[in-house]
Amino acid sequence: MALEKYIDHTNLRPTATVDDIEKLCKEALEHNFYAVCVNGCHVSSAKENLSGSPVKVAAVIGFPLGAMSTKAKICEALDCCKNGADEIDMVINIGWLKSRLYDSVREEITAIKGAIGDNVLKVIIETCYLTDSEKETACILAVEAGADFVKTSTGFGTGGATLEDVKLMKNIVGDKAEIKASGGVKDKASAQQYIDLGVSRIGTSSGPSLIK
Repeated sequence: MALEKYIDHTNLRPTATVDDIEKLCKEALEHNFYAVCVNGCHVSSAKENLSGSPVKVAAVIGFPLGAMSTKAKICEALDCCKNGADEIDMVINIGWLKSRLYDSVREEITAIKGAIGDNVLKVIIETCYLTDSEKETACILAVEAGADFVKTSTGFGTGGATLEDVKLMKNIVGDKAEIKASGGVKDKASAQQYIDLGVSRIGTSSGPSLIK
């Protein structure tokens, strides 16, 4: 598969303007990226800008901290889907995970997946804040909850994707879920390394330069 089909072209900056999102979508169309990834307030405009194209719209929820209530995350996810999001990238409740409230973490993911139905759910585990054991547990819980993807990072934490974390995640999820690497993937060589490890999607704000 061509490299561009792995890319979720991303702009999640709090300062992103309407013009910035329009530019993001134009670049996604020009380069035939798989999806754009935006904050919820930009879903409608992204969908409009991409109308008639195969480029998907992914929206983040519970972003970037993951500490909102489950009810709030569900409402956010439903609103994004109503406005045209094809995929939802949710942040887990990191504090719950570190408190070993595993049932709560699993139930939240299950509830969001149940609410969005056939829409793709990616679960951001924010690896930079977790021990290896916690990363493994997060992946297990996401799979048990029916998530479609596990995702390394928000890009707003203290670190992004690493090859070591993707290897660990792949070892846990196997073929039960796909993997998205995000945060700090800025060049073609790095992207290819992640793909070689079994990543299905790469979240990056450097899509156009990455494929050159």
